[in-house]
Order: sequence, then structure tokens, then C-alpha cells
Amino acid sequence: MTIYHFVVPCLMGTEGLVADELKFNGFEGVIAENGRVRFDGDMAEGARANVILRCGERVLLELARFKASTFEELFQGVKAIAWEDMIGRRDAFPVKGYCLDSKLHSVPSCQSIIKKAAVERLRERYSLSWLEEDGVKYQIQFAIIKDVAEIYLDMTGAPLYKRGYKQESNMATIRETLAASMVKIARYRGRETLIDPFCGSGTIAIEAAMAALGIMPGAHRNFEAEHWGFFDTTCFADLREEYQENERHEKLPIFASDIDPACVAMTRENARRAGILDCIEVTRADALKMTYPKERSVIITNPPYGQRMMDIEQARRIYRQLGRQMQGCTDLKKYIITSDEEFETHFGAKADKKRKLYNGMIKCNLYMYFK
Repeated sequence: MTIYHFVVPCLMGTEGLVADELKFNGFEGVIAENGRVRFDGDMAEGARANVILRCGERVLLELARFKASTFEELFQGVKAIAWEDMIGRRDAFPVKGYCLDSKLHSVPSCQSIIKKAAVERLRERYSLSWLEEDGVKYQIQFAIIKDVAEIYLDMTGAPLYKRGYKQESNMATIRETLAASMVKIARYRGRETLIDPFCGSGTIAIEAAMAALGIMPGAHRNFEAEHWGFFDTTCFADLREEYQENERHEKLPIFASDIDPACVAMTRENARRAGILDCIEVTRADALKMTYPKERSVIITNPPYGQRMMDIEQARRIYRQLGRQMQGCTDLKKYIITSDEEFETHFGAKADKKRKLYNGMIKCNLYMYFK
């Protein structure tokens, strides 16, 4: 059994969550770094990570890591990889990646060098003057950070947040992996009432339901590596079957609502596609006029920030009214994400804890009230 190194890129601020997911599920060699988490295992373990990870963005198979402060070093390092052990004579192998704090800072130039090196190696090994590249796709990824090049194959394809259920979204949608991270931070298990009064496209409520019901985020989709030829890819189908058999289907105390009827319809459709529509309750309601429970419950929500929807003053009026509506709800835990650094002032209460997270490219804080 060959042991490989894998890398899971993730949203900034979620590295610890991804590492915890991997450790809890028995993966080996887990190490959290800035914006990514590493683990070790055979290819079946790489497949399993793709199926079960809720908070990671994709799974990369690491092929090499070497110093590359010149194009020659980059070329030779890439050419030294045994590409012929993975890529067939007709397979496609596009290249993409990024450079950070390195002498080699031109991404297009690095793409060209990496492609040239891989082509030269494969042409020599297959005794071909031309590579057709009309077969299976092997997406080469690279990262050159502080003059160290890392070369990968992308196992995932469409990113892990593409669960397959969210065909519709509103303009202020939240990524599935970020919603899952918020649910994990709140430690929601499906035992207490969960409310999202700004549900938008329903992502938070759906991710909470999937986690509580044991529905693995990758158990109903396919991955790029399922088409690869150098390992037994039947493990993907086996994993999907195993995890689908263990899914539960029951009514949960999860309530998603929005003032916009289009968002309510969108949430219902996305929940239907996720297979959990009858497990949660979706209604039209005004978050600023709702009566919030005084008994033990939790709110996890993504209200307007004043960036993609409304302006900042409109958003702050919402925060002020929301804070007034929730006064006296001492057993109501609140997890509210926003990019507004002055949220606590307008909400009228200092958070017990804040956690920096990124909603796409927007730097946010998750304001946590749980004491």
C-alpha cells in the first residue's frame, strides 16, 4: 500500500475545523497550516476525505515539494516527477496555480514551465512526438510560496462546497463550507432548536440538517479522481454506498425564514434537492418582528452586511432592531457573521467571543453569544 501526502485548502479561519474533522475521522499525519491542512494516507483515504469533509475546499494529491527560485529549478523539479505512473499517453493535464512571496511571481510563466516539463517527461517516456490530451483529465495544481514549489493533482474537480443541492442562490449567498464551519463552531447536533431568520438560499439550515442527520456532503456527487487510472477508483462508489446507508431522515427543530418570498422558495427548492425538505421548517417571516425563544435555542445567521445588499446604514438599522428583539432571551445562543467591525455597538451587546472568517473575499467576524 502506497502512502501519499494530501493537502486540503480551506477558507482562512477554518483550518482548525478541517484538522479536527480529519482527526475525528481517523486520518493520519494531520497538520494545520495557514489556509490549508495536510494529512497522509493511501488513495482510498484521499477519496474518503473528498466524501466526508464539510469545511475543506478540495483535496489535492501532493506529488513533489522542492526549492524553485529560478525557472530552471522549477522545470527540473517538475520533470523529475514520475508523471507516466499516473497520466496515460492520451490523457489531458492542464495546469493552474498561484505564486506568493517568491522570485517566480508570474503565474502564466510558471504555468508554461510546468506544462513544458510534464510534456517533455511524458513524450520521452512514451516515445511520442505529440500528446493528444483527449483522454481523462488530470488537473495539475501548483503553489510557489517563499521560493518553494509544491506540485499537486486535484482529486476533487468542482470544489467541495458544490454539494449538488444549491442550484439557486440570492446575491448575498454564503458558501456551503463556511455555513458548515459556522454550524461546527456552534456545536450544533440537532438536539436544540436552530433558527436562521435571514436564510437567503437556506445554506446554513441545510448544512445544519445534513450534519445532524449524518448526510455526508460528498455522498451524492462525483469527483475528478473517479476517472483516474492508476488506483482502484471503486472506493468512491463503496464509500457513497456505505455513508448513504447510514443517513438518517427525521424531523429536526430547524427553522429557516426570510422576509423575501423568493428566498423562501429558493430555500425550499434547495432543501428538496438536498433531500431534507421535510426535516426542517421553512417559512416567510420578518426577522425584526419575530418573537425569539427564551428557552435554550441557537441562532446561526448571515444578515446583510451593507456590501452586496443594502448600504451600511441600512444594515446597521437591522442590527439595532435585531438586538432589541432578542433582549431578554438569556438562553438563546447567537452566532452572527458580518463584515461590520462595529456590529457589537449597533447590536447592543459585546460578544462573548469573536472569530475571524472569510465569506468569499470579504473579511468577516463571527460574533458568538453563548454565556
